[in-house]
Amino acid sequence: MKRKYPIHGWLGLLLVAIFWYLNWGLEGLRTHLTFFPLWLGFILVIDGFVYKRKGTSLLSRNLKGFILLFVFSIPLWWLFELFNEVLQNWHYEGREYFSDIEYALYASLNFSTVLPAVFESGELVSTFKSRDIGPRWKTGQNLPLIFFISGWIMLILLLVWPDIFFPLVWISVYFIVEPVNYRLGFKTLFHQTEKGNWRPIWNLWIGVLICGFFWEMWNYYSYPKWTYELPYFNEFRVFEMPIAGYLGYLPFSLELYALYNLLAGLLRIKSLKNYLQNE
Repeated sequence: MKRKYPIHGWLGLLLVAIFWYLNWGLEGLRTHLTFFPLWLGFILVIDGFVYKRKGTSLLSRNLKGFILLFVFSIPLWWLFELFNEVLQNWHYEGREYFSDIEYALYASLNFSTVLPAVFESGELVSTFKSRDIGPRWKTGQNLPLIFFISGWIMLILLLVWPDIFFPLVWISVYFIVEPVNYRLGFKTLFHQTEKGNWRPIWNLWIGVLICGFFWEMWNYYSYPKWTYELPYFNEFRVFEMPIAGYLGYLPFSLELYALYNLLAGLLRIKSLKNYLQNE
């Protein structure tokens, strides 16, 4: 069935065109005001493509669920900001121009776009059919326990010796949360890999790399902006990000998926049980 590109997708394109220009074209402080509408535009554009390709999308399936993605995203990214208080891997140029309250409000608004951007991109990738690739990974009783213990070991290592183990911040949370979700009966990637279906992982990985490219590109001429200072991965940068740092996006997408399912499960929101469709 041939579908028209939806009106909200065109609205997204308009937002991207306007706020990309303003974000790069204006002088002085501007990104705290342009970041959210720019990324809202990106999200609507991708949602439009998803709807055109499959007749359903995050926005069209459940408006409440779509809005909750923005809400859930705020505490999830603040968790990584908390880790960065120890790691000091990224810094915000221009932070000094805002009071603590102003910074918290602007940052929270902008952090709200992380989950919907990644999940929209992952679902778009899922609309391109591919064969199941990967072994049937039997979960059993031991694997979740191994993951859980390993996750806590990784978290302790990165907090005690951040200069050495800082990359583990992008995988330790997944190793801790995924077994909890499995134990509580919430949606997990374990349920897919034990059937030999690795497509959700590939979809999330490709989707988050799409987001990562736009995050880093749009950040490059922004102000305020973020910069990176990694202990031993600072060379060969693509925009502000050292090229090795892009690998961190891959497990980060799995962490977002696990944390989202944990929140949705704990809050007992039935309409979100099968809301994400990236398989």
